[in-house]
Parts: sequence; structure tokens; C-alpha cells
Amino acid sequence: MDLEAIEAIRQLKYRYFRTLDLKMWDEFGDCLADDVTARYGTQAMDKPLHYDNRKDVVDFMSANLGPGIVTIHIASHPEISVEGETATGSWGFEDTVIVPDFKMIIRGGGYYVDAYRKDPDGKWRIAATKYERIYEAMTSLEDTPSFKLIANRWDPDLAH
Repeated sequence: MDLEAIEAIRQLKYRYFRTLDLKMWDEFGDCLADDVTARYGTQAMDKPLHYDNRKDVVDFMSANLGPGIVTIHIASHPEISVEGETATGSWGFEDTVIVPDFKMIIRGGGYYVDAYRKDPDGKWRIAATKYERIYEAMTSLEDTPSFKLIANRWDPDLAH
């Protein structure tokens, strides 16, 4: 068992989510192989999303998860298998998406299935990623009059 590679991949997936949520688009992109295949699916987006390169994934995320949207992704239960310079992994995840302008919250969870590879520069990157949702729920904040966003790093009036 290659524990060093497993830990590097674990750190990679955590960095993927951290840089996504903090909108650090260059660092987020560096988590992905140039030729990554990404298959994202969500009822909120109306259709499955398919991308076959790093630039398209980063462009989509930066355009659709910009400062008007607050996200947090939590990953756990990694199962990682390493075979030389490639690996596979499965991760349980939960996510919360708050869209203040549309007064809605989306919460969900499911499992990611990833493929990884060690690139020539020695870094592990995500070569393929997809997820299957177990659930996704949307709540209108109009239905929750007591909801108040009291901190939001993207809103200068609420940033601390």
C-alpha cells in the first residue's frame, strides 16, 4: 500500500473543494489534469454537465459559482486505491449552496468517483471526476422568513 500517494491524493481532493469554495480559480484548476473528464449532475442545473478539459471546468465553475453564490463542500470516507502512477477514489460528500440574490438554499449529498494520475511535474491531479447524488433539496428563503445571512465573505456588507 502506497501511503504517501494516498495522503497526497487525500490532500488533493481536500484542496479541490477548498479552492472551489474560496473561488481560488488558478489553484482549483491546478487540481485538475489538462485533459480531465468531469461529469457533474444536479437537478438544480436542469441537465448533466460534461467537460473534457481543465479550462472548460474552471470556466464553468468561475462563471456559475462567482461571488454571488456561497458554497461549502465537505468530503469524507475516502476509499483510495493506488496502482503506480494512477489511482482511483470514492468520497462521500455533502454540499450547501446559498444563492442570496434568488433567496434559495440547495443542500445535497452523494458520492464522488475519481481517477487520479501523477503528472510529469510530480503532482497528483484529478484525471476524471463524477458524482452520483443521493439527495438534493432546495429551500426557498421566502418560506423561511427567519433566515438571515449574517456572514458572507463575498458580500462587503457582511464580510468579517
